[in-house]
Amino acid sequence: MDHFHLVDRALHCEGVSLEAIAAAAGTPTYVYSSATMDRHAAVMQQAVAGAGSGEPLVAYAVKANPNAHVLARLGKAGLGADVVSIGEYRRARAAGIAPERIVFSGVGKTAEEMAEALAGGLLQFNVESMEEARTLSAVAAEQGRAAPMGFRINPDVSAGTHAKITTGTADNKFGIAAGDALTFTREAASLPGLAVHGVTVHIGSQLVSLEPLEQAFRRLGELIAALREDGCDIRIADLGGGLGVPHGPGQPEPPSPEAYGHMVRRVTADWNTRLLFEPGRLIVGNAGVLLTRVVRVKPGVRAPWLIVDAGMNDLMRPALYDAYHRIEAVRPSGVSQVVNVVGPVCETGDTFTMDREMDRVEAGDLIVFRTAGAYGATLSSGYNSRPLAAEVLVDGDRWALIRRRVDPDALAGVETAEWQ
Repeated sequence: MDHFHLVDRALHCEGVSLEAIAAAAGTPTYVYSSATMDRHAAVMQQAVAGAGSGEPLVAYAVKANPNAHVLARLGKAGLGADVVSIGEYRRARAAGIAPERIVFSGVGKTAEEMAEALAGGLLQFNVESMEEARTLSAVAAEQGRAAPMGFRINPDVSAGTHAKITTGTADNKFGIAAGDALTFTREAASLPGLAVHGVTVHIGSQLVSLEPLEQAFRRLGELIAALREDGCDIRIADLGGGLGVPHGPGQPEPPSPEAYGHMVRRVTADWNTRLLFEPGRLIVGNAGVLLTRVVRVKPGVRAPWLIVDAGMNDLMRPALYDAYHRIEAVRPSGVSQVVNVVGPVCETGDTFTMDREMDRVEAGDLIVFRTAGAYGATLSSGYNSRPLAAEVLVDGDRWALIRRRVDPDALAGVETAEWQ
C-alpha cells in the first residue's frame, strides 16, 4: 500500500497535489510519502516481532535512499541502519540513529573508515574476508578497543533475480565461502581486538520467492551449529534484506512481509540468536515517485517517442538493471496509447521503456515513475552537465524541499586548477 492517489482526477501524494509540487519545485523531482515509509517500517517490524532471542533489529539499508530527512523519519519509526561507507555511517548518526543500532557492511571498508566507526560506536562490522579481518584487528588494537564483528558467508544460493543484483553465488565478490567459515573464525578469533559474535547472509535484491531465502537461511543455521560446536559464541544472525516489492499489474507479486516473518520464525526457531534484518527497497521503494514533465512527443516507426525531462542520470535503474517502473499520468486522460518513454540524455540507453501502454499525454503534461523511492536519487549523477533532481518529502497536507536541485556548475570542479 502507498499513499499516492487521485483526488479531483489528479494524482496526489497524501494530501498534496503533485501538480502543485511541480509548479513550485520544478521537474524532475523525487516525491516521497512520509505515511508510506511509516507504514512500511511498522509492517516490517511487526512481521519479524518475536523472532529469535532478544529484540530483532530492523536496520534500514541506507544505500537505498540516504536523504537525511528520510533517515530521520525512519529512525523515529524505530529502524536502525545498515551502512556500507563512512559517509552513510555519518548520515545515520546525524539523523539520530543510535550507534548500537548500526551495522557496517560492505566489501571494501578502509582502515580509516573502520577507525572512525569503531571510535563512534556500532553494533557490529560485517566482515567479508580474512584480509579485512586483519585490517580491523590492527585498527582495534591501535585504539585499544574490541571491535564487535560478524562475518558474511556466501551460501552459493542463486536469488533468481537480475545478475547485477544477485550477491550470494560462488562467483560473486561478496562474503566468505560457507565451506571456509570454520577456518575463518578460528583465525579471526586468534587475532587481537576482535570480538567475533555474529554471522550474516544476503543473497540479492528484489526476490519474488521465499525459497532461495529459506535455502540460504537453512545453510546459515547449519553453520551456526557447527561454529558453536567448534567453540565460537555466535549471538547475532543478520539475515540481510532483498525481499521484493510489488510493481503493479502484470509484474511478479513478491511474498508479503508477514509470510517472510512466518518463514523466518520457522527456520530460526532453535538458533537462539538475536536476529537482524537489512531491508531497503521494501521500506522506501513504493514510498517515492519521480515526477517529470513531457518535453515533446516525437513520431516513431512503431510507436511515438515520449520524451521527458528526466533522464537516465536521474533514474538509472532501467538502464542499469532493465528495471521496470510503472508510468502514470498525473492527470489521467482515460485514453490509452502505446509509446516509447525516453529521456534527453545523449545515450541510446536513456530509455525507460519501449512499447508501453499508458495514458495518452501531450507536451507539457506531467507523468510519474512509480516505485522510485529506492535506488533513484541516490544513484543519480550530473551526466551531460544536467542538474541533480530535487527531492520533496510530503507529510499529510504539507511538503518540504529536502534536497535542492543541484546546479551542474556545482559539480564542475574547482574554478582554478592548482598544478602540483
